[in-house]
Amino acid sequence: MRWWPRSIRWQLLAGLLALELLSVGLFALLLFRQQTHELADRAQERIAYEARSLALQASEALAEQQIGWVGLSVRMMGHSPTVAQAKFTDPAGKVLFHSGNEAGESTLEPAEIQQMTLVNGNAVRCVTLAGNRWECVHAVYAGGTLRGFAWVSYDKLWMDEQVDSILRSTMIFGAIWIAASALLVLVMGRSIARPISVLHRGAVALMNAPEDVAHFPLPVVVHNEIGDLIETFNRMVASLAEQRAGLNDTLSLLDSMLAHAPIGLAFVDRNFRFVRVNRIFASLTGVPISRHLGRTLGDLLAAGAAQEIEAAVTQAFSAEEPVRNLEINGASAATRRPWTWLVSTYPVRTQPAQVRWAGVIALDASDRKRSEEALRRSEKLAVTGRLAASIAHEINNPLEAITNLLFLLENLDGMPEAARQYVSMAEHEARRIAEITQQTLRFYRQPTQPARATLADLLDSVLSLYHGKLNSLGLRVERRYDPALTLFCFAGEIRQVIANLIGNAIDASAPGGRLLVRARSSRDWKNPSQSGIRLAVADTGAGMAPGVREHIFEAFFTTKEATGTGLGLWVSHEIVLKHHGRVHVRSRPAAQVEDAAKTATGTVFEIFLPDHPEFAQALSLAAETKTTPATRA
Repeated sequence: MRWWPRSIRWQLLAGLLALELLSVGLFALLLFRQQTHELADRAQERIAYEARSLALQASEALAEQQIGWVGLSVRMMGHSPTVAQAKFTDPAGKVLFHSGNEAGESTLEPAEIQQMTLVNGNAVRCVTLAGNRWECVHAVYAGGTLRGFAWVSYDKLWMDEQVDSILRSTMIFGAIWIAASALLVLVMGRSIARPISVLHRGAVALMNAPEDVAHFPLPVVVHNEIGDLIETFNRMVASLAEQRAGLNDTLSLLDSMLAHAPIGLAFVDRNFRFVRVNRIFASLTGVPISRHLGRTLGDLLAAGAAQEIEAAVTQAFSAEEPVRNLEINGASAATRRPWTWLVSTYPVRTQPAQVRWAGVIALDASDRKRSEEALRRSEKLAVTGRLAASIAHEINNPLEAITNLLFLLENLDGMPEAARQYVSMAEHEARRIAEITQQTLRFYRQPTQPARATLADLLDSVLSLYHGKLNSLGLRVERRYDPALTLFCFAGEIRQVIANLIGNAIDASAPGGRLLVRARSSRDWKNPSQSGIRLAVADTGAGMAPGVREHIFEAFFTTKEATGTGLGLWVSHEIVLKHHGRVHVRSRPAAQVEDAAKTATGTVFEIFLPDHPEFAQALSLAAETKTTPATRA
């Protein structure tokens, strides 16, 4: 009902007013009916009395032969407040005296003439005439003779005034009663509505801003049941605030764990759709976090990997048991690098008997697997290196004997000239074998202290090792370096860097290509005051794409799927940084060249290595600090 007030205070007032109005109305109605009947009875008794009194006065006046006194009595009776009119008639019904008119000017009505025959002796006869008019008649005797009739009519205006007076009194009383009750309700309603209003405002504030407790605790304005309710409400809000704070702390802790956990975390529903992921999982898939929500495993992962994870998720939903350490292998679509994940799934229950989501834990084990593979390959290389060193060492003894025998043959008297030439050729090859074995031993037996080394010797020793491979591919080697150029460094480590660069250049070159090895004195391209050596290794091979060039110095990154370990350039870069140097790479892949026959392709590695007394002293001191504890031990 729109017209009914919503406030409790005004509802109480409206209800009380309606009740009071109904009560006063019923009381006035009952009082009106009762007073009307009582006034009617009293009026009839009064008019009968007045008719009898008028008849008695007229009888006495006629007995005294004073007819004028009868008219006087009639006129006096007409002045009574309850008498509408009084009259005196003779026995024939002729009006002799009338309270309002002169005698003879009024006549009786037929109904009144009919009542004259019904008057019995001294009894008063009262009747109701037309217009609800009451009238009483009494016979007048004088000396035992009927001399006439005394008529008295009732004045209804008097009774109406009496009823109106009673009604006015009743209405005044009712108005005072209603006003007093309304005032009482307003006072009492305020004591009830005010605390309820406080409680209502608090409930609305709590509903609109559950985390805003600035409005609490609510003031306790009364000390009754409502006050106890407000105190209980305050305690409930305080308890909710404590629970919310604890829940917020728990959620913050969980969010922090989810966001910063060093493992990939994701949650999926029964349709394999992601409902939440963390940053690590997004980095594993290579897709932003915002693009995971609502998408399925098959939308973001390769088909094989997605099917394996979906099977584990299905088992977590059906068996309601976790699946641990499922190894999944795949390859990145961008870099085509293989990866290995250790995936575990577990059921997530929102209710004790309902599994709503499945949690997915993904641990990137790619580096560990590549490390294990690289370790195996490194161990093989180390074993091969030790075996090569042993073989080289063992070759030196018979090689020295062969060299001595060839010397004796060359100086033997009577040796034909053709045979002497063959002996000379054999001696040249023997010296070459000795040089190869010596270079092999140099790779295995590297010095532990930095020293000044001739850069030409380092470059030549590496090129001599790749001499056979260079010849088989028909690669033309261009050497541009000063034989007297020296550098203070770890010679074995710099030789390893040169070997990695030249080996990669040979692997990237096609038959008939060109290999440029250059070294010269230069200055740092970022710090011109820094002097040193600039070493460059360039090839005319296939080149590298920009995406590959960005990752060449990362550990375990390789484009040689079967033979590469992904450690060569990474180790070389670490060695250059150890020597406080810099590396710069330029490459033009064949895929970006429209006419490969007219436009050069390939890769250029430039290395700057500083060479000055302060750096040499610092490098030597660092080497001594590193080797001293081992020596003492």
